[in-house]
Amino acid sequence: MGLRNTREFGITISAGIGGTDTELFAQSFSKGLALVSASTALNDGQSFFKLFQGTVAYKVLSGQTRGGKALVNNDLLISCFDALIKLANYYSPCNPDAPFVIDDLEINPFSFSKTRMLPLDGICRFSLPKAMKIPRPIKKISKLLHPSSIGIIGVSATKMNFGRIILSNLIASGYDKSKITILRPNVDEIDAIKCVANLQALEHKLDLLIVAVGADAVFELVDELIETNVVESVMLIPGGLGETEASRERTATMNAKINAAHSKADGGPIFLGGNCLGIVSHPGGYDSWFIPKEKLPRPQKKQIRNAALISQSGAFMITRLSQNPWFDPAYMAALGNQNDLSHGDMLSYFVDNPDVDVIGVYAEGFNDLDGLNFAKAVTRAIQKGKQVVFYKAGRSTAGQDAAMGHTASIAGDYSICEEILQNSGAIIASTISEFNDVFYLATMLHEKTISGNRLAAVSGAGFETVGMADNIHVEGFSLQMAQLSAATILRLKEILASKRLDALMEVRNPFDINPGADDEAHLLCTEVLCEDDNVDAVVVGLDPLSPMMRTLDVSRRPGFDIHSDQSIAQQMPKLVASQAKPIIGVMDGGELYTPVIEKLRDSGVVVFRSCDRAVSALAKYTEGRLNAKRIMAE
Repeated sequence: MGLRNTREFGITISAGIGGTDTELFAQSFSKGLALVSASTALNDGQSFFKLFQGTVAYKVLSGQTRGGKALVNNDLLISCFDALIKLANYYSPCNPDAPFVIDDLEINPFSFSKTRMLPLDGICRFSLPKAMKIPRPIKKISKLLHPSSIGIIGVSATKMNFGRIILSNLIASGYDKSKITILRPNVDEIDAIKCVANLQALEHKLDLLIVAVGADAVFELVDELIETNVVESVMLIPGGLGETEASRERTATMNAKINAAHSKADGGPIFLGGNCLGIVSHPGGYDSWFIPKEKLPRPQKKQIRNAALISQSGAFMITRLSQNPWFDPAYMAALGNQNDLSHGDMLSYFVDNPDVDVIGVYAEGFNDLDGLNFAKAVTRAIQKGKQVVFYKAGRSTAGQDAAMGHTASIAGDYSICEEILQNSGAIIASTISEFNDVFYLATMLHEKTISGNRLAAVSGAGFETVGMADNIHVEGFSLQMAQLSAATILRLKEILASKRLDALMEVRNPFDINPGADDEAHLLCTEVLCEDDNVDAVVVGLDPLSPMMRTLDVSRRPGFDIHSDQSIAQQMPKLVASQAKPIIGVMDGGELYTPVIEKLRDSGVVVFRSCDRAVSALAKYTEGRLNAKRIMAE
């Protein structure tokens, strides 16, 4: 077992199989079996022991192997873990009173005699503490997201540069023109927006200043913004602020000045970026992205938006939005280089925002100790009944190098990050596609009840029922095919008989009801399965190509389309709204069926285009919700 000081999370504790082959076992075993790690700031001996119980090491120590006997008392393990954690939390970079900081402390291996622990070898390295950053005034993020006044610097009067595009998007999003000010000398107005010569000419303090000038001009401008204090929040659009070798020294000096300004009575201005795409804030009524609207049509379909997306990469957000019409959170904020505001700051703000239930995060790296702040915010979110869906880039060495070149953030130790955030309650996506799917589920199913992992599946195609069954497993977790009650089986048989399908199909789970089943049959079977106490969720294939299903926008058969009152598009939303359990629809069809899918999604029905993604996403989401429930109970 040992302690290690990490840049992002402070000191972590690890325990697992010891000896000379420790690293080999850690690489060869599945996650959490050879070695388990956790933040010492977020755990005590008892909570870490619960994590350790899942390892192979504990199974050996507790005598669970064939012919084995207990080698150590559980209380002794807990006492040892607790002592190490207390030691770590005193000699921690987070403790301003620590005379030293533990960098590494490892005891490897322990031997055991008469249930006592005997350390055979160990090493400890320590260093002097470093100065901690001054906390950012997080309350000012409200000024950034809901500005009553906006200024822009870098708008061209003659051509469509980034600043001019941002101005156009602000106006097109409906933001009040009278509340916008352009900072540009020797020009009276641009696009009917008033111009002033400089910061000193401002008539009032701005809630938000958008900076769209070249990187070389930013350093001097930041000095002026700190000195004049005429702006509450600043959005730094330009790149070249730390992600290149040539800019790192000047950027470090700039960051130090920004940090020092936070010691002022009012906290000084906060800075978003640099290398920042901008923000879309529906509650704030503005869009500051520098992507022309014609390049990225943004649907306005949702009456209620309950989600926020924090992304270190602006391109990650816009590509998600471009490919997924349903992807329309209340807030979308690009963090860029995190020269000031960090992932932990933004998450902390949204945790306390009562209108946000789901927070999606794409991260490439954390600032020093901000991973720990982020993990604490995740737990607060869970305690408030919210979900955090998280994807971290930099799983590989090549990915870490790419992240460094893009946003000037060191990607860090992926496995430590994953373990700590999952133990804090975040739902960890392992791929970008999985992030898309789970974030979608989280926004749609937040108010639904997740009682367990028992799944009922129904479809009109044999391959689809098999596909559903094949995808109930995700890493470390599995849905189970529910054991249907006798009453449910009887009711399903009656439905099949009424539709003259009873001679063709047998009732089981997963349940193939045959392509001869019409819209009503799908609805009735789904409703019956939802009402079974042995079922926690239902996935239903909606068979768009079936001749019996009303899934076309326009049909040669009069009235046999999605506009019919008998169609799945009209009736499914009513069923979904009436049930507390999750219902997931699958429409495995081409572009011909886009209208029915959009109709269902716009009416609050979760729809996937393939059964495998539907079930695997539900498994990952269910794991996250049940993990959150466990954390809240503890």
